[in-house]
Amino acid sequence: MDVYTTNPGPIDASVLYDQEKHVSSAVWEGQERGALRCHEHTSKLDQWMLTSKQIELVEKSGFGYLRLIPAISLDNPLISALVERWRRETNTFHLNVGEMTVTLEDVAYLVGLAIDGEPVIGVTYTTCDSVCEKFLGKAPESGYTSGGMVKLSWLKEYFSQCPEDASAEDVERHTRAYLLYLVGSTIFSTTTGNKVPVMYLPLFENFDQAGKYAWGAAALSFLYRALGNASLKSQSTISGGLTILQCWSYYHLNVGRPRLTLDPLHDFFPLVLRWKGKQSGPTTNRDVTFYRKALDSLKTTDVEWCPYRNVDNTVIPDEIKRTLILGRSKTMLICYDKAERHLPDRCLRQYGMRQPIPRNVQRWERKSRGVDGGVDLSGKMESELNEWMERRLHIVQDGGDGVDDSEYIQWYLKITRKFVGRPIPISSEFQRMNAALRDIAYIADRISTHGMDTEQIQSISRIRSIVHEGLRDHIEEIALASTTPENESGKRGRGKEKVRRKNNMGKRKRKDDLENFNAICEGIPIHMSPTVNVIDNSHLCLTDNEVDQSQLCLTTSEGDVIPTQLCSNDVDESQLCHVVSEIGDSQLCDMVNGVDSQFCDVVRESDQKPSLDTIEVITQSALETSEDIAQKNDFGVLA
Repeated sequence: MDVYTTNPGPIDASVLYDQEKHVSSAVWEGQERGALRCHEHTSKLDQWMLTSKQIELVEKSGFGYLRLIPAISLDNPLISALVERWRRETNTFHLNVGEMTVTLEDVAYLVGLAIDGEPVIGVTYTTCDSVCEKFLGKAPESGYTSGGMVKLSWLKEYFSQCPEDASAEDVERHTRAYLLYLVGSTIFSTTTGNKVPVMYLPLFENFDQAGKYAWGAAALSFLYRALGNASLKSQSTISGGLTILQCWSYYHLNVGRPRLTLDPLHDFFPLVLRWKGKQSGPTTNRDVTFYRKALDSLKTTDVEWCPYRNVDNTVIPDEIKRTLILGRSKTMLICYDKAERHLPDRCLRQYGMRQPIPRNVQRWERKSRGVDGGVDLSGKMESELNEWMERRLHIVQDGGDGVDDSEYIQWYLKITRKFVGRPIPISSEFQRMNAALRDIAYIADRISTHGMDTEQIQSISRIRSIVHEGLRDHIEEIALASTTPENESGKRGRGKEKVRRKNNMGKRKRKDDLENFNAICEGIPIHMSPTVNVIDNSHLCLTDNEVDQSQLCLTTSEGDVIPTQLCSNDVDESQLCHVVSEIGDSQLCDMVNGVDSQFCDVVRESDQKPSLDTIEVITQSALETSEDIAQKNDFGVLA
C-alpha cells in the first residue's frame, strides 16, 4: 500500500517544520474552510479620470504599467487551492512535481514593476490627519479613518477627478491620492477590504524619487507574507497582489487556465494583459475541491517552467530587460515591516536550469510594525536591508550537467506534503479499518486456549478485549457520523423531519431508530437468515452447555430485521458480548434484559403477531471466514 494514503508527508519534517499549523493538516482531517475571501479592489480604478499631467507623474513614479492593468475577475477557489500548497517555511508552492514560486522575474514580466532599486521602507503612522493634510492638502473625517489607514472610498470621492485648471500643487495632490488608491487596491491591498495605510504617502512626495524604489520587490514581499498568513489553518482571507498570483498560475500551470480571446501570438506588455476580461469556459463545478484534486494529481506535462521564452522580446521595455538578472537573486524582499526571503535556488527549473537538492533555508524573524507611530523601520531592519543591498552578489547559477534531477525528486518526496486532499476518502478508510478489526476479532475468538499457561491465556484475553473495544468504538463513531449534517439540503431535510416528529413521537421515532440502526450498520457485511418467525425470551439466553460457538439469526415473516444477539449466562473473556454499546434510543442489548424491550419495539413496528417457530443455529466452525459468517448471520456475534 502507498504510504501516502495514510501519511501525506512530510516524512522528514526538517524543512516543513510548521506542518501542524498549516491548512493542509486541517483539510486532511476533514476540516474544510471553503474558498478564501480575496481582497483586491480593482473594479473602480477605471473611474479615476487622470489628466495628461497626472499620467506623466504616475509614469515617473514607476506605476505606468500597473496603471494599465484592468480589473481581472479573481478565481477565489483557484487562489484558495494554491494557498493550500504554499509553504511559508520556504516561500514556495510545494507541488507534486517539485517546488515552484512567484519570482522577481515573474513580477517584472507580469506587471512591469521595478525589481531593482531602493527598498520600500519608511515611517509608520497611527493616525491619518497630519500626513494626509501634508501630502493631500485635506484630512479625512473620522468616519473615513481607522488608526493609520484611510478608506479607499474617501480618496475616490475627493480626488478621482482633477480639475483641468488645477494648480501644479493640486495636480500633485490628486496624483498622490491616485497612487495611494492604486497600490491600496492592488499590490498592497489589505484584509480590511476597503482601507489603505497612509504610510506610503511620503514615498510619493517626490515623483522622481518614487520611481527609484523597487516597487516590484515590495509587491512580492507583500504577496509572500499574505500567502504565508493565508496558509495557516486559522485564516479565512487573503490580500495583496492576487492578480499577479492568478496570472502567474495561468502562465505556469495548466489548471483552471482560461481560453484566450486574444491572439496568443500578439503579446502585450505588461503580460497580465493576455488574460484581460473573462475568457474561461464553464466554471460551475470548479470549487476548491476541484482545483485541489487537480493540483494533487499535477504532472510535469501540466507545467510550463519557462513560459516567457516564447514572448515577443520586442514588447519588453529596455528598463525591464536590464534588471531581469535580479530575478535569480537569492535575497531579502522588503516592504516596510514585511521582510521575506526570495529563494530562486529552490526553483531553478523556472529559469531553464537543472534542480539540485537546495540548501536548508535559514529561519528568519517575521517582524510587525507594532502600534507605535512615527517609527522609522530602517533602524529595526538593518540585517534585512544589508541583505537587499548585496542582492547582486547572490545570483544563483546553473549547476551544469553534473546535477541529477532524480536525486532531487527522491529527496523532495521525503520533505514535502505530497497530498492536501485524501486519495482515499475518510469513509473508505473507516470501512477498511472496520473490516480489518472484524477479521482480527474472528481470528482471536477462534484461538483455543487449551493447553496454554495462565500468562498466555491472559494475553489472548487482552487481545480479544482490545479488538472488541475497537469495534465498539468504531460503531459508535459511525452512529455519530450518521447524525452529522453532510450538506445544506440534508440540514433542511432534517429540520422538516424534526417538526414532524414533534407531532408523532411514538411510532415514528421507533421507525426512525430502526432506520438509523440499519444505516449505522451499513458497511458491515451482515445478512439475516430468513427462517425465524417468532421468538420466545427463554430462547434468547442460553448457557455455554446449550450453545457452543454458535450464532443466532432472526427475521420476521416479512423479512424485516430483528436485531438481537447471542448472550450466555456465563461468558468468559474469550467471547464477544456485544458489538455496539449504544445506538440511538433503540439499542442492541448487552445482555438478555435489553433483548426483550428491543424485540417489543421491532415487533410493534412491523405490525406482526409472532408465534413460536424455529431458530436457525449455525456453528462457527462450519464457516471458513468472517465474510461467510456474515452472509449467514446478519447480527451474529462471533463466539
